[in-house]
Amino acid sequence: MKREIRGNVCVFAASSANIESRYLADAHELGTLLARGGWRCVNGGGAVGLMGAVTDGTLDAGGEVTGVIPKFMVDNGWCYDRLQDVIVTVDMHQRKQMMSDMADAVIALPGGVGTLEELLETLTWRQLGLVKVPVIILNTLGYYDALLSMLSHAIDEGFMKTSHSQLWQVAATPAEAVRLLDENRPVQFESKY
Repeated sequence: MKREIRGNVCVFAASSANIESRYLADAHELGTLLARGGWRCVNGGGAVGLMGAVTDGTLDAGGEVTGVIPKFMVDNGWCYDRLQDVIVTVDMHQRKQMMSDMADAVIALPGGVGTLEELLETLTWRQLGLVKVPVIILNTLGYYDALLSMLSHAIDEGFMKTSHSQLWQVAATPAEAVRLLDENRPVQFESKY
């Protein structure tokens, strides 16, 4: 019997394979918890690293995953063959826009420049009022401590408003991330302008 889907959670995550196993374990656990909670995972469709691990966790727990992947990545063989629901886009820009359009919430796992770019662009869109969904940063092993410190510094120096710290929430564990997702508390922040 299929679970009723509560909504789509867009998960930004690394596609790197050579990383500490705890990151992979948290990604797999997040996928498991999303599936059990009735959330569909939407991600970049890759097979490797945290992206593959969150897909495995979701599918292994009987959940649904939609992979959104550019054609050049499919042509390079980077699309995860476990995925049954794959949307192929023209390029990276269309991929990010489609993932954003599909998202009822965003969870950012640790990752490199691609993941950081997706997270920061989403926070920018949220600051501008273009995206209104919750953004949760899964801070496994304190991975995002330096970024969170930088964002705090930007607020302290006047480059962001104090209320902009509400653009995101931080979770230390997958269970906390899903709890924040389930709470989905509305936030109020001042316009950038």
